[in-house]
Amino acid sequence: MLRKQPWFDFCDALEIEVEQSTDEGRDAAHYAAQAGQVQAMDRGAERTAAGAALLEQMGALPAAREAQEPSDLAGIRALAQGETCEKAAADFEKIYGAWLGRCAGCLLGQPVEGWRRARINGLLEETGNLPLKGYISSDIPAAVREKYGVRDDQHAYGAEKTGWINNVSYMPEDDDTNYTLLALKLVEQYGRGFTPDDAAENWLMNLPLLHTCTAERAAYINLAQSIYPPQSAVWRNPYREWIGAQIRGDLFGYICPGDMETAAEMAWRDASISHVKNGIYGEMWVSAMLAKAAVCGDLREIVASGMRQIPRESRLHAALSDMLRRFDAGETAEAAASHILALYDEANQHHWCHTISNAMIVALGLLWGEKDFTRTMGLCLTMGFDTDCNCATAGSVLGMVLGAANLPACWTAPLCDTVLSGVDGFGLVRISDMAKRTAALV
Repeated sequence: MLRKQPWFDFCDALEIEVEQSTDEGRDAAHYAAQAGQVQAMDRGAERTAAGAALLEQMGALPAAREAQEPSDLAGIRALAQGETCEKAAADFEKIYGAWLGRCAGCLLGQPVEGWRRARINGLLEETGNLPLKGYISSDIPAAVREKYGVRDDQHAYGAEKTGWINNVSYMPEDDDTNYTLLALKLVEQYGRGFTPDDAAENWLMNLPLLHTCTAERAAYINLAQSIYPPQSAVWRNPYREWIGAQIRGDLFGYICPGDMETAAEMAWRDASISHVKNGIYGEMWVSAMLAKAAVCGDLREIVASGMRQIPRESRLHAALSDMLRRFDAGETAEAAASHILALYDEANQHHWCHTISNAMIVALGLLWGEKDFTRTMGLCLTMGFDTDCNCATAGSVLGMVLGAANLPACWTAPLCDTVLSGVDGFGLVRISDMAKRTAALV
């Protein structure tokens, strides 16, 4: 019998929908009690009908921020600053560095994904790895393993997610790397002019449903029921501004060196399948940052460049602008981290997995990381929240800036230039081969 899977039944996330609708400027807070009551009902047609009716009521409320946060490309561009293109040729070393940085960051954060900060930092401290020096091992004293609940058999979407450095000889499968490979397949098969419908078809053809999470799983279910983009992003999808799209945009930046606008547009085509508003902007920001990182070594300018592709009055832009102001004012990394933690509660699932909270952590790592890969990883990891996503994204950007040869061997050597994928047609592949295929698409 199939064990209960998360993110299948929208009724399980009605309380998240209340928070999401409130974020969008809807007066939805008074639905919280009703949402809890529906969630507590026995599964079945009656619960589904009650949940659907509640979603319809919240969806009918006016959204106060609609004008400042459009989801259509034309609307986004009209409200974004934009930036002049600096097109450059493909640079294999930089692209390979970005791939390696993404895999290394993901591997670091994978075994403690879902842990809270106190647990992460406690384990690091008691194993002599705080400040962070390298990957996390489960080969530690039994008392420490028991204290922090260290397990070697963590599972996600049907695949083992070990991630402890003593257990791996390549990058294990993870959605953060699956989507980069899926995007590679998308552009190789459909070309640089791919459409949102092409991207949706690519999902259905090449990625198993249970290898998706949150917004992607909700959108996948919609697509399978002939609910097409952009409606697939909003229909019964409470996770539509969560981090899922933000982890999918790297490949588009890799293949658009110096062309931030095109990278962001490709990201929009991909994100609009499953996300709206700030969920879309997160992917556009990351893609544009990577396009800029191919031609610029200034991390502050790279963060700012990505922001020029998203609406200036959006919540994401405001949050990242605040990070830039704090950095420019000479605030310490510790103070900036405390600011993020005061705004977002890691015990709140909506905060833990939201685009904005995690984008701020990526910005923290990039701005205060001093171009030091280990320091950047430490800043992202010790914040908690979505550890593998944030370390992977920051690692990707910094890897693009530094290039493969300049990444510390302690981070790249354990990967053995190999990544395991759940995407059809890949399996266990060489990271360098993926970088070569990426460079061919520039």
